[in-house]
Amino acid sequence: MKIFNTLTRKKEEFVPINPGEIKMYVCGPTVYNLIHIGNARPMIVFDTVRRYFEYKGYKVNYVSNFTDVDDKIIKRATEENVSSSEVSEKYIAEVKKDMASLNVREATTHPKATEEINGMIDMINTLIDAGFAYDVDGTVYYEAGKFKGYGKLSGKNIDELEAGHREIKVTGEEGKKHSSDFVLWKPKKEGEPSWKSPWCDGRPGWHIECSVMAKRYLGDEIDIHAGGVDLIFPHHENEIAQSEAANGKPFARYWMHNAFLNIDGEKMAKSAGNFLLVRDILKQYDPQVLRFFMLSAHYRSPLNFSEELMESSKNGLERILNSYDRLTEISYEGRPLNEEEQKIFDAINGYIERFEAAMDDDINTADAISVIFELIKLLNINVKDGVSDILGEKAIETLDTLLDLLGIKTVREKEILDEEIEKLIMERNEARKAKDFKKADEIRDKLQDMGISLLDTRDGVKWKRT
Repeated sequence: MKIFNTLTRKKEEFVPINPGEIKMYVCGPTVYNLIHIGNARPMIVFDTVRRYFEYKGYKVNYVSNFTDVDDKIIKRATEENVSSSEVSEKYIAEVKKDMASLNVREATTHPKATEEINGMIDMINTLIDAGFAYDVDGTVYYEAGKFKGYGKLSGKNIDELEAGHREIKVTGEEGKKHSSDFVLWKPKKEGEPSWKSPWCDGRPGWHIECSVMAKRYLGDEIDIHAGGVDLIFPHHENEIAQSEAANGKPFARYWMHNAFLNIDGEKMAKSAGNFLLVRDILKQYDPQVLRFFMLSAHYRSPLNFSEELMESSKNGLERILNSYDRLTEISYEGRPLNEEEQKIFDAINGYIERFEAAMDDDINTADAISVIFELIKLLNINVKDGVSDILGEKAIETLDTLLDLLGIKTVREKEILDEEIEKLIMERNEARKAKDFKKADEIRDKLQDMGISLLDTRDGVKWKRT
C-alpha cells in the first residue's frame, strides 16, 4: 500500500512503526460555529482512510482533537454573553451530530485542548530548557530558527517566513527575536479564559495544543498526521518543530493532506457569500450524497462543489443503492453454482481486487467508485431471479463491504432526518392524533415539496428522499 507523503513529496510504501498497529492524528475543528463543508472534507476523507486500514487488518488508534480555546470562540462567547466553555461545548455537540449524519465514526479519542493545559506547560518548559523557546514578559515564543529542520514540510525558507497567521498581537510581541518566531503561551486579556503558568496567567498558542495531544494519546512518534492542505503552514510546520525539539524523535512518518474545496469554482469565504454549512446542504440532500460527492475525487485533488455535481452524485449513488435493493429483493435458488454462475462469482472477486488496488494507491476513492459502478453493471445483467443463492449472497456481501469501506450505508430507511424534517413529521403526527387531517395533509404536501415522501405503516412513518 502506498501513501503520498507531504514530507517527502512522493508516494511511499506504508510501513507502520509497530506491525499491525497505526497511530493516526487528524486535526479537528475549532468549535465556535456549525461546521462548513470545507471542515467536512477531511472528516470524511480520513474516516475513509481509517476504515480501509482496519479492513486491511490494522488496529487504528485514531485521535482527532477539538480546539476549544481560541480567539474565535472567545469572540462568539462575548457576542452571546456566555462563557467560552458554553460556546465550545455547544458546538462540540453540534459537530458530533453532523459527523454522525455523515457516517463519520467517532475517534478513538477526541481530546479537548482545555483538558491538556498541564501537558502544554510541561512541553513549553522542556522547550525553554532546551534553548528552543524564550519568555518575553509572560509571552513565550518558539525560536523557529533554532530548529534546523524548520520548513521541511512546507518547503518554505526560514528567512522568508513571518509569524504564524493565526496569532494575535499581544503585550511583549515587540520583544520577539525574529518575525518567524511563534507563540507558545500568551498572557490573558480581560474576560478571557486563563490558566496559571510559570510565565503568567494566560492560555496556550494554537500550535502547541496538537503537539501535546498527539504525544499524550499516541506517543512521541506517530505513523500518520493528517489534515487539510491549509494546515501545512504554519500549523503542521510548527508542530514538527515543537514536537521534534521536545521529544528528540521524528514526529510523524507520513503526512497526508486533502486539497481545498471550492464553491462553483471559487474559494469558499463569508465575504464571497458562498460560505456553506453542512446543515445548509443537508436541507436539500441526503447526508450520504454529500459523503459520496466528497469521495468522488481523489483527496489530493481540488474539489469543486456545485449543484450540478451534487445532482450527479445523487443520481450515481441512487444507481448503486437501487442495484443493491434489487439484489436483496430477488428470489434465489438454494443450489450449487452452475458453470456460468461460477464465472460471475470469480469476476466479482476480480472487482474486489481492483477496488483494493485503487485504495492501495494512495486511497484513490475516485477509481474505487468507478470499480463499484462497473460491478453493479455486471450484477444487474447477470444476477436475476432464479440464480444460485451462493452467487446472490456473494453479490450482496461484496457491495455491503465495499460501500461500508466508503462509509456509505446500504439501508436507507433508517437514515437520520435533519431537525427540520423531524419537527414537521412530529407536527403531522400530532395533527392526526387531534383529527386535524387538513393540517396533516398540508404538512405532508410541504414535505413532498422538500423532496420527502412519507409512507404510513403499522410500524410508524417511513420515508425516503425522492
